[in-house]
Amino acid sequence: MRDIRVVITDVNMPGSMDGLRLAAAVKDRWPPVHIIIATGQGKPSDDLMPADSKFLPKPYGPEKILTTIRDFR
Repeated sequence: MRDIRVVITDVNMPGSMDGLRLAAAVKDRWPPVHIIIATGQGKPSDDLMPADSKFLPKPYGPEKILTTIRDFR
Protein backbone atom coordinates (compact mmCIF):
# COMPACT_ATOMS: atom_id res chain seq x y z
CA MET A 1 0.00 0.00 0.00
CA ARG A 2 2.99 2.31 -0.43
CA ASP A 3 1.58 3.74 -3.66
CA ILE A 4 -1.58 5.06 -2.00
CA ARG A 5 -1.00 8.07 0.23
CA VAL A 6 -4.49 9.62 0.44
CA VAL A 7 -8.00 8.14 0.40
CA ILE A 8 -10.99 10.41 -0.24
CA THR A 9 -14.35 8.97 0.70
CA ASP A 10 -17.89 10.24 0.98
CA VAL A 11 -19.81 9.46 4.15
CA ASN A 12 -22.72 8.07 2.12
CA MET A 13 -21.76 5.13 -0.09
CA PRO A 14 -23.78 2.27 -1.52
CA GLY A 15 -23.30 -1.15 -0.05
CA SER A 16 -22.70 -2.45 3.43
CA MET A 17 -19.88 -0.07 4.41
CA ASP A 18 -20.31 3.68 4.68
CA GLY A 19 -17.41 6.11 4.21
CA LEU A 20 -16.72 6.47 7.92
CA ARG A 21 -16.35 2.73 8.33
CA LEU A 22 -14.14 2.59 5.24
CA ALA A 23 -11.96 5.39 6.64
CA ALA A 24 -11.61 3.57 9.98
CA ALA A 25 -10.70 0.31 8.24
CA VAL A 26 -8.05 1.98 6.06
CA LYS A 27 -6.55 3.87 9.02
CA ASP A 28 -6.50 0.68 11.10
CA ARG A 29 -4.81 -1.40 8.42
CA TRP A 30 -2.56 1.29 6.85
CA PRO A 31 -1.94 4.03 9.45
CA PRO A 32 0.30 6.18 7.19
CA VAL A 33 -2.50 6.67 4.63
CA HIS A 34 -4.15 10.08 4.96
CA ILE A 35 -7.96 10.18 4.99
CA ILE A 36 -10.27 12.88 3.64
CA ILE A 37 -13.94 12.47 4.49
CA ALA A 38 -16.46 14.39 2.39
CA THR A 39 -20.19 14.96 2.64
CA GLY A 40 -22.76 17.62 1.95
CA GLN A 41 -24.63 16.84 5.16
CA GLY A 42 -22.43 18.48 7.78
CA LYS A 43 -19.24 17.41 9.49
CA PRO A 44 -19.38 14.09 11.30
CA SER A 45 -18.51 14.26 14.98
CA ASP A 46 -14.81 13.96 15.75
CA ASP A 47 -15.30 10.65 17.54
CA LEU A 48 -16.61 9.11 14.28
CA MET A 49 -13.64 10.28 12.21
CA PRO A 50 -10.24 8.56 12.36
CA ALA A 51 -7.44 10.44 14.08
CA ASP A 52 -5.64 12.92 11.82
CA SER A 53 -8.32 12.72 9.13
CA LYS A 54 -9.63 15.84 7.41
CA PHE A 55 -13.20 16.86 6.62
CA LEU A 56 -14.11 18.32 3.23
CA PRO A 57 -17.61 19.82 2.92
CA LYS A 58 -19.42 19.55 -0.40
CA PRO A 59 -19.44 21.12 -2.87
CA TYR A 60 -15.71 21.45 -3.43
CA GLY A 61 -13.43 21.95 -6.41
CA PRO A 62 -10.01 20.61 -7.33
CA GLU A 63 -8.16 23.45 -5.60
CA LYS A 64 -9.85 22.64 -2.27
CA ILE A 65 -8.84 18.99 -2.63
CA LEU A 66 -5.23 19.99 -3.27
CA THR A 67 -5.23 22.42 -0.35
CA THR A 68 -6.63 19.75 1.96
CA ILE A 69 -3.99 17.24 0.84
CA ARG A 70 -1.23 19.80 1.37
CA ASP A 71 -2.53 20.39 4.92
CA PHE A 72 -1.40 16.87 5.86
CA ARG A 73 2.26 17.94 5.60
